[in-house]
Amino acid sequence: MKNNHSCQAGPAAAEQSAVAHESCASGFTRMRSKLSFDRLVEMGAKMGLENPLFVCHDRAAKATTLVRGKEYLNFSTYDYLGINAHPEITEAVTKAASVFGTSAGASRLVGGERPPHRELEQAMADLYEVEDCIAYVSGHATNVSTLGFLFGPRDAIFHDGLAHNSLVQGSRLSGAARYSYAHNDCDALEEMLKTRRGEHKRAVIVTEGLFSMDGNIPDLPRIIELKKKYDCMLLVDEAHSLGVLGKTGRGVREYYGIKPTDVDMWMSTLSKAMCGCGGFIAGSRELVEFLKYGSPGFVFSVGMPPVIAAACSKALEIMLREPQRVHKLQQITRFFLEYAQSKGLDTGAAQGYAIVPVMVGDSMVAGFLSAALFKRGIYVMPVTFPAVKEGTARLRFFLSAAHQEEHIRKTLDAVAEELPKAQAIVEKYQREHQDEAQTDEKS
Repeated sequence: MKNNHSCQAGPAAAEQSAVAHESCASGFTRMRSKLSFDRLVEMGAKMGLENPLFVCHDRAAKATTLVRGKEYLNFSTYDYLGINAHPEITEAVTKAASVFGTSAGASRLVGGERPPHRELEQAMADLYEVEDCIAYVSGHATNVSTLGFLFGPRDAIFHDGLAHNSLVQGSRLSGAARYSYAHNDCDALEEMLKTRRGEHKRAVIVTEGLFSMDGNIPDLPRIIELKKKYDCMLLVDEAHSLGVLGKTGRGVREYYGIKPTDVDMWMSTLSKAMCGCGGFIAGSRELVEFLKYGSPGFVFSVGMPPVIAAACSKALEIMLREPQRVHKLQQITRFFLEYAQSKGLDTGAAQGYAIVPVMVGDSMVAGFLSAALFKRGIYVMPVTFPAVKEGTARLRFFLSAAHQEEHIRKTLDAVAEELPKAQAIVEKYQREHQDEAQTDEKS
């Protein structure tokens, strides 16, 4: 007998069902981060602030970009080595597309591989001096699927307090006990390992090679000591350190001179210095084979498009052939950091490698500052809650080997001029609407 879901069941039942449906359908809107973001957008609109998100670019965004026909200095994309749209990469993509098309067609497990897949994986394994590598179609899914698949309820994951969202989501998916230690605090990590490691079958420490919001580097040699002392595995996410750290861009391993096998899983995305999309895990052959046959983000997802694999392989080739690009990136970032500090700007914990935040604290100030700079031909995005903790909003500058010192001076001079104005706008609004804010807090 079929259930009767029509309104013939009676007006009261229909009304109750509608209310229940509305409550269920709109329940996500009550999440704290969603409510907070909505308040920011609403407040910004009242203050005349346009939404800065989802700006459409007319061409490849490099040191400069084109938006609605106007050229802007660009600090919001991570073409670290200045090779996105490089003629050699474009040629490699064109050749690959003419042979393999634009899609892998299916999961590589069932639909088979294409030569560009294995060429890229072998190149990355060689780069890290490990046995093998697996390339996923998504960088975020690389971390989520790898951690979610490898670890379970009897295990423990110890991750840095500022670990990327993909690392946190993967840890949650695994069902393992999750311990978040204070950012870059190895003493805090060791204390956690002392008290918690013995409660679990297996454990992994998770950190980044270069932290994406703050531009600072972990004490990886110390973390490796702790890994060995407390019998843990170690995953290092090199999304922002590959192509950035070391004399030749080989990442945090080259920066510290670390033995490759001291890290169990070398992870990176391929969308930054490698000018593509996706991610990879490099490590032992046993690990990679296990992931290829079981990791959901690999087994149940279409394979990386061969054209993307070809692009990444060519980008890696250019990086290794032209280390001067890495040197230029490091030089221009140091110049940015020093010039910003000379202007009295707060650059947080940045160490001068590709990423430099200018800390402003208040999310609305960050929004107004970004908007003011956009009017002056400078494109840099605000980073606010929930991407960072409340009260730590910032403008995050991505540097490129293609940036010049005059770009930096022009930009930071404008930041120093516009920041007090943005602060004044927000302070004035807050004074004038103090009563409304107190009412909202009570409700």
